[in-house]
Amino acid sequence: MKTPEVIDALGALAHEYRLAVYRLLVERGPEGLPAGVIGERVGLVPSSLTFHLQALQRAGLIKQTRASRQLIYSADYGVMNGLVGYLTDNCCAAREGGCDAACVPAAVATPSKRKRAV
Repeated sequence: MKTPEVIDALGALAHEYRLAVYRLLVERGPEGLPAGVIGERVGLVPSSLTFHLQALQRAGLIKQTRASRQLIYSADYGVMNGLVGYLTDNCCAAREGGCDAACVPAAVATPSKRKRAV
């Protein structure tokens, strides 16, 4: 990712509801969720939800697909991984010996075993 894209993505995530929506979609997986379900789970009325979904979509963090009359939203995992990669790309590069176990970048760290019901 390039710096302007990273700034757009971080700016889009810098809001309580957008961050909640994004985390919900990341937890859900590639199949995503219909807009109505997202609104119910994060407590947003349709007009507010649309505003926040559009901000995430403009930043490239989520994708929108249509299934009949429903709009389905899902996280764009390539963009998510690119953002994390950009943030951790040079982790401990100036340090002889690389990173300690405490600061291993997320791409290398063991995934969390915690599961939440969606």
